Amino acid sequence: MKHTDGSAHVGRRGFLHGLVGAGLAVPLTVGAGLGTSTALADTGSSPNQDAPTYPFEGEHQQGILTPSQKHASFVAFDVTATTRSELQSLFTVLTDRTRFLTAGGTPVDPGLTAPPTDSGVLGPDVPAENLTITLSVGSSLFDDRFGLAGLKPARLRVMDDFANDALDRAVCDGDLLLHLCADNEDTLIHALRDLMKKTRGSMQVRWRSDGFTSPSRPTGTPRNLLGFKDGTANPPVGDTPSMAGLVWTQGGVGDEPAWVTGGSYHVVRLIRMLVEFWDRVSLHEQENMIGRRRATGAPLTGTAEFDVPAYDLDPTGDVIQLDAHIRLANPRTAAAANQQMLRRPYNYNSGLDSNGNLNMGLIFSCFNQDLDRQFVAVQKRLADEPLVDYISPFGGGYFFALPGVTGATDYFGRALLA
Repeated sequence: MKHTDGSAHVGRRGFLHGLVGAGLAVPLTVGAGLGTSTALADTGSSPNQDAPTYPFEGEHQQGILTPSQKHASFVAFDVTATTRSELQSLFTVLTDRTRFLTAGGTPVDPGLTAPPTDSGVLGPDVPAENLTITLSVGSSLFDDRFGLAGLKPARLRVMDDFANDALDRAVCDGDLLLHLCADNEDTLIHALRDLMKKTRGSMQVRWRSDGFTSPSRPTGTPRNLLGFKDGTANPPVGDTPSMAGLVWTQGGVGDEPAWVTGGSYHVVRLIRMLVEFWDRVSLHEQENMIGRRRATGAPLTGTAEFDVPAYDLDPTGDVIQLDAHIRLANPRTAAAANQQMLRRPYNYNSGLDSNGNLNMGLIFSCFNQDLDRQFVAVQKRLADEPLVDYISPFGGGYFFALPGVTGATDYFGRALLA
């Protein structure tokens, strides 16, 4: 079969078979062991008030409604603490370090004979630089180790294996997920090294993926590595009722445990984009698969990025095909109105795989009030869409973003562990 640009059509599964046979590389850096002990560390001096910051304390965690920064790290951990008391200490340390790192300040001077308390990557003083750190928990934390089984969020589970996925379970799920975002990459490296040093012996890296956002070109929503704007139809974060109905969970509603109020279901999907294959497809065919113009982001029935697709005037898919990505993802019906999710995606670039192919794609990240009503329902509609020939989801997980820290004596997960 030939594409409209004259290039030969190579089946996705045949293409992937060659990649897998050659040993597909993934955008991950797996950490080494973290040692055998955890201790509370001095958090340093008062924060630098001149550094740009996002508030750490609040009903909800930072890094969810926060405007997307330029760089992000998604780091999943297996908890190596063995008792509930050790788990509580781990969460307390993560709280203290996150409070300091996201505010900025001067690290404590340990004296001449002790190792420095800070890596020095950012200099003698730690600038906040719009750093946010969001802590989420995975379903495996609620096994029989810590007595938390009866408190698991109702929808939380191991990530589903959907049609067209090629999941590598070694880079899926985890007890904890740290989602770090900042405007500079070295800020993330500094924060991750600090957190890992201070939690040595209590958690160990399971998988990691680093991403970036592209600038708005020429305006509007940033683009993914397929060249299309990604996240145009996001619900507005400034609309409090929308966030209450789409993002934040409520304890005691349905079968949710009481402690989840103020949290959110956090989905991460690592999606390889077969860009060399995609780049051989005509622009017309690309736009038909997505349902939008690549240059402007406008739906094929409109002229500007934020025009609402006119599905009512195109019921048989003559303009926006019935299996176009945007039509399946958000059909704009009354029934689908509460299935929207808050997307916070990042691109990744991991060089080459072992077969010499470009290894890049999307770190899909979103927040949901109800995992099944929103992300899972949309993902099932997307099964076998034309785009599956050009993408390959291989990792990630379902997590639950903990409620925020609301005072000086509060800590991550207190309502869960108290």
